[in-house]
Amino acid sequence: MRAPDPNTSMDGVIAAASRVILGKDHQLRLALACLLARGHLLIEDLPGVGKTTLAHVLAQLLGLNFQRIQFTSDMLPADILGVSIYDRDSSAFNFHPGPIFAQVVLADEINRATPKTQSALLEAMEERQVTAEGQTRPLPAPFFVIATQNPQYQIGTFPLPESQLDRFLMRIELGYPDRAAERELLAGADRREVLAGMAPCLSPAELLAHQESVRRVHVSDALIDYVQALVAHTRESADWQAGLSPRAALALLASARAWAWLADRDHVLPEDIQAILPGVAGHRLRPAGDAPATGSVARLIEAVPIP
Repeated sequence: MRAPDPNTSMDGVIAAASRVILGKDHQLRLALACLLARGHLLIEDLPGVGKTTLAHVLAQLLGLNFQRIQFTSDMLPADILGVSIYDRDSSAFNFHPGPIFAQVVLADEINRATPKTQSALLEAMEERQVTAEGQTRPLPAPFFVIATQNPQYQIGTFPLPESQLDRFLMRIELGYPDRAAERELLAGADRREVLAGMAPCLSPAELLAHQESVRRVHVSDALIDYVQALVAHTRESADWQAGLSPRAALALLASARAWAWLADRDHVLPEDIQAILPGVAGHRLRPAGDAPATGSVARLIEAVPIP
């Protein structure tokens, strides 16, 4: 178990982040659970609800190096990975790293870029390395991609392919703030000013140590049976086009460990799996035929009993 020191624990990060991202404690915890589980986060929502601000907040409070990539339709993979430029003095090509070589990378409006450009992130997100011009270069640790995307019905967007979606451990939505949070936002100080005055709550070394602690959270055999039952149901049911993959099952366990750790527990409960299931499975499951997309994960939870 972790010591409840608000200056060095995730409790302090959540408290500080809540001063900027108002009324979204659950989404903040999901985002932190995603990071603690060594995953990447996709935030899908309308413009103006705080997607970009959330990425800035996490990088600032966790003391991580931050780079923002604004995705556009004319962007090329080299704009992300980097490029070699000829140096006359040395008579050689020198590699200039792209913005992907940061600890937190914000891929802003990722679905405004073409699939070719989106694919530049695949190796980086899966293997935490970049292969450019025949040479493989490691990425820093920790390495965390936060991507934002606008709803697909908006003009100028390209749907993310399934291979790209599956690289994201979680997908969350922020939604509109409630009335009290919105009033505080309107009457209070500018959120950018509040963010600029915040000091990091953790160092990168402390974050890496926390990630190691999360991996040691116990998952019982019965809980593994529950995850297998959930995954098997998605594969056997006619409600979805395809079931959850083994990678998705591993993502469920990793996220549940992080969710339990944030609750100061050294073991996972069924409630932890149910809490993170919408974020982990929602973007991986496509309804079959005329089945409604909304509430599909809730139906999955209802259909599979806890062992």
